[in-house]
Amino acid sequence: MSTSAIDTNNAAAIQAVQEGVAVCDRSFWGRIKVSDGDRLRFLHNQSTNDIQSLKPGQGCDTVFVNSTARTLDLVTAYILEDAVLLLVSPNRREFLMQWLDRYIFFADKVQLTDVTDETATISLIGSQSDAVVEKLGAAAIIGQAYGNHISIPSVSGGLIGVGSGLASPGYTLILPASSKQEVWSKILEAGAVPISDSNWQMLRILQGRPAPEQELTEEYNPLEAGLWQTISFNKGCYIGQETIARLNTYKGVKQHLYGIKLSGCAEPGSVITIGDEKVGKLTSYTKTLDGDFGLGYIRTKAGGAGLKVHVGDVEGEVVEIPFVSHDYPQF
Repeated sequence: MSTSAIDTNNAAAIQAVQEGVAVCDRSFWGRIKVSDGDRLRFLHNQSTNDIQSLKPGQGCDTVFVNSTARTLDLVTAYILEDAVLLLVSPNRREFLMQWLDRYIFFADKVQLTDVTDETATISLIGSQSDAVVEKLGAAAIIGQAYGNHISIPSVSGGLIGVGSGLASPGYTLILPASSKQEVWSKILEAGAVPISDSNWQMLRILQGRPAPEQELTEEYNPLEAGLWQTISFNKGCYIGQETIARLNTYKGVKQHLYGIKLSGCAEPGSVITIGDEKVGKLTSYTKTLDGDFGLGYIRTKAGGAGLKVHVGDVEGEVVEIPFVSHDYPQF
């Protein structure tokens, strides 16, 4: 595809998100069902958010971390009557199935089922998403809290939850794969603009949603990634909890994830410098109609938004990104 075609597609995607509604097929993302009697306790002990306090119809984002609090994946958990449905990153599905299975012990009542192939995920993104939701007959979800979800009246076994997967307002649908095409057609008829995964990736970088193998790796913890909204500091013990609690208590976060407006193309992995001093690393890059843009970690002592930096040989300016936060919580 030519650069001009990419630019046109990206412009249409951004306009739809800002002024209307875009729809993205995220069916290649992983979906893991966690069932049986200990499901909430198990997930509560394996991730950063307060899963055990949630009731059916609620949901949240949570982060799976290792024993040293390094990030494995940013996951959305939907609490069902008899299970928890996890929406996980595409490249983390098999890893998380194996990783979670390691922590199921003999007496635990926990069952893991990979339901990716039999289900589909569609996200509505943009300020006019409510109008599409109404036409799907799911107006009852409008105005509810992030992660809350209801059944889709016209789709047996389908749910629609608050949250687009990005910082923009929207909704995410998870439904049987057999219903996907019919629902997709209804969404297009309601006026949504279809966008590709490359468009979604551009939006994710512009808005600052961290991704596995880029911003979420064993080099970084969720506080450095700015995922404060996914962390409960009063839920008790879980894997990686001591490290995260210590970083918060002593304000020990040494680097933060930021956006970087770039003067040209830059390669992820490039060193970010101020003068001769290394202050960070570029983790993601995208090209937009407004220029080149990246995500990168910047050392806390170097500063934040407004910094003038170099990324390799390219000039850059550090900017805030809406998906993340850099503020310590106030209790």
